[in-house]
Amino acid sequence: MKATLSFLFLLIASACYAQTFEGTIAWSIKTEITDAKMKAQMEQAQKQMSDPANQVKMKQMQEQMNSPQMKAMLESNPQMKTQMQNAMKALQGGDMSSMMPKSLIVKIKGKNSLTKMDGGIMAAEILALNHKNQIYMLDRDSKTYSLLPSGKDETTSKSTHKVTKTSETTKILNYQCTKYIVEVTEHGATLNQVFWTTTEIKGLNAKDFSNQGLNKGGQSMYYDGLDGVPLKMELTTPQMIMVMEATELKSEKLPDSEFVIPAGFTETKGFGGLR
Repeated sequence: MKATLSFLFLLIASACYAQTFEGTIAWSIKTEITDAKMKAQMEQAQKQMSDPANQVKMKQMQEQMNSPQMKAMLESNPQMKTQMQNAMKALQGGDMSSMMPKSLIVKIKGKNSLTKMDGGIMAAEILALNHKNQIYMLDRDSKTYSLLPSGKDETTSKSTHKVTKTSETTKILNYQCTKYIVEVTEHGATLNQVFWTTTEIKGLNAKDFSNQGLNKGGQSMYYDGLDGVPLKMELTTPQMIMVMEATELKSEKLPDSEFVIPAGFTETKGFGGLR
């Protein structure tokens, strides 16, 4: 799961800083479990969740969440409330795949961005404000926001990577993309990533902002050696394969009101448990 989050954050960081581009980019997210043991465990868990008796138990848990005592506790911790609601929704789907994100939408205006991840227990919104040099996580259900930490990430700084540019090209959304292979080694383990990037999007080049992103003060979130904006990204681990591919890229005028912390939101500590 940690590798998955790092991969998603890399995409957000690499896409959310622009020069003059204004518009929306959407990605689909597909996940496949490849580890036989984990796959068997997930299939067994899925059967258990789909069992009518367990569905009744989950319904009872939902009713308990609506009890006055539980409501009072959750109201005092809006972020916990939202996380529990997302988890219950995913579990009630009776499908382990419902716990994984399905899509990512990034709205960009100049050097600010608003990123929304839909589906699964990692559903979240991230607001990056360049003029403040701050990145926030928004929770619209609880009307709260939290500041992402800006300190150096020691675990990330210990990782190394090797970027190989290939001669392979393909078109995604009618943009010519070049394939890069990235090998990331951390704590003796190697993760393989594939990026299909394009330099044809006017006013948007993630490389120009390679030192900005979610891990401020630490390692760049955009690998040196990559050129352009990733329209397709593939992550391969011993347990799974995740593929994210752009499904829409639209240049459009966006209101300034989308790139501010909404009125009435209160600040909370932490950032949705994504640590």
